Order: sequence, then C-alpha cells, then structure tokens
Amino acid sequence: MRAIQVREFGGPEVLVPVEIPDPVAGPGQVVVGLEAADVIYLDTLLRGGWGQDFFPRTLPYVPGHGGAGRVLSVGEDVDPGWAGRRVVAATSTGYAERIVAGLEEIVEVPGALGSAEAAAMLHDGVTALNLARTAEIGKGEWVLVTSAAGGAGSLLVQLARDAGARVVAAARGERKLTLARELGAEVAVDYSLPGWGERVREVTGGAGVGLAFDGAGGALGAAAFGTVASGGRFLTYGTAGGGFARIDPSAAEERRVRVTDVLAAGPPAPLLARELLAEALTLAAGGTIRPHIGATYPLERARDAHASLAGRATVGKSLLLV
Repeated sequence: MRAIQVREFGGPEVLVPVEIPDPVAGPGQVVVGLEAADVIYLDTLLRGGWGQDFFPRTLPYVPGHGGAGRVLSVGEDVDPGWAGRRVVAATSTGYAERIVAGLEEIVEVPGALGSAEAAAMLHDGVTALNLARTAEIGKGEWVLVTSAAGGAGSLLVQLARDAGARVVAAARGERKLTLARELGAEVAVDYSLPGWGERVREVTGGAGVGLAFDGAGGALGAAAFGTVASGGRFLTYGTAGGGFARIDPSAAEERRVRVTDVLAAGPPAPLLARELLAEALTLAAGGTIRPHIGATYPLERARDAHASLAGRATVGKSLLLV
C-alpha cells in the first residue's frame, strides 16, 4: 500500500512516499481504509525531532494520528458487523492508505457527516470539547482564543459563542481574522502586530479576559497570559509558537490566575476521549459546530501540507485525502 514515511528527522522534505506491506488486523483490531488522514501541527514538530520525551518516535515511522474511512476487515474477537462501517480511528499513525486500529480507538461516523469533516474532528474536536468542559465557559464573560483560525481554535470560538461568551479571537493576518469573525468572534486581533495584548485589554474595558485558551504557546502564549484578568483562568495546550507557554507560577499566584497546562497530564483517558469524539461528531453532523477545512492534499503531497502549516499559511484544518 501507499504511505508516507519519515526515515530521518528534518524538514518537510523528509516526508517520503513509499510502498509498504498492507497491515493485518490482530485480535480486537480492525483494518481501516482511510479516505481522509488528519494533519495537525504537532506532526510537523515530531517530524523535526522535537518532543521525544513526550511523543517518542522510532525511525523510520509513518507519521499521523489517524483519520476517517471504512472498515475493510476485522480481526479475531471482533464483531464481523463492523466490516463496511464508516469510522474515525485515533491511532499513532495515519499517513497511509490503510491503518490498524483497536476497537477502543474507533468511533462510528454519523451518516450525515462526510469523511473529511469527520477526520477534521478527530483530534481538534476532542481537544476543543475537553478544553471547554475543563474551563466551564461562563455566559457573558470575555474569552480569548489564540490560534483562533486553527483546527481546535476555530472550534473553541464556536463553543464559546454557543455558551454565550464574548469572544476575542487572536490570529495572524486578515484571512484568519475574517474566519474567526464569521465563526462568532465579537472582536478579532492580529497577534503578529505589536501591542496586541493591550488591544485585548482595551476591548474588555481594561480588566482583561476572564478566560484565555492558549493554542499558540511560546512567547505568544506568555503574552496571552498577560491579558487575563485577576482571578481568571488560563488554559494552555498549543505549541505553534515553537514550544509550550512557560508561565511564572509566582506571577500567576500574585494575580490569582488559575493556570492549567492541559497537556501536562497527557491525553484524555481512552474512555473520555471516545466520549468526546462521539460528541464532537454528533455536534458536527447536526451543524452545531463546523470544522473549517482550509487545505486538502493528496497523500503524496504530505510535505506541502507540513510546509504550509509551518509557514502559517493554512487557514483552518489541513487534511490528506487518500
């Protein structure tokens, strides 16, 4: 089968199309023929060798974290009725025509939802819902969402909007700001411009936001922390700024800001992750939230998808169509 392989850590050019043997389902597993593979910013960092302590990768490896498609075959102890069903599979690989997934890693796709939209909810839907649940968004409160035009950020804008919050979206460039406004942001600020944090405080009446979702990390995440009002909440989960946001505990304590590093405890427990994914798919199928798929590429052009993400050129979600 066709797949993309990383044989050495490096830039997008190390993503090489290859032919590898078809996978075979073992006990409790299914083989999924992918129609759309999820592409997230984390993939670009891992490809470069970052994060081995958190997300170890042994060369060579097939990158990705799953996708959406149809069950082609089932292994021992699996109900044969799964064959032919459309599913989303959350695995440790994904840039391939076929992947193996355990039953605990798959969720059936609602009939009203296309495979591309389902794949777009795979990780970003789980992340956004988990963040929204953890934060307990308040009606009428000011909420900052950074990386607001990204996969998870664009969903958070919608979830905060639906919770009755007043959303401030922060992103880079007018195309991304326009998308954030279309999705329900009351205010959109360009965080590539100096003084953007002061602009956030200004629109909130000087006090700052009650809640900030940091999908950027790095220096941008630290700047987002500075926009949070005394007694507010700051949830960080992003690495688009080149790493996690480093928040001074004494500064947080002085301002009584509750800082939650969502990734510190690792991914959600498997049962919770499946519950969140099923809910995300249901919300998307019903039109309550919608993923914005900004770029799709054939499998062989995975390097172009990575280059676009790294260059901040992608608006919304990136997918590989298999």
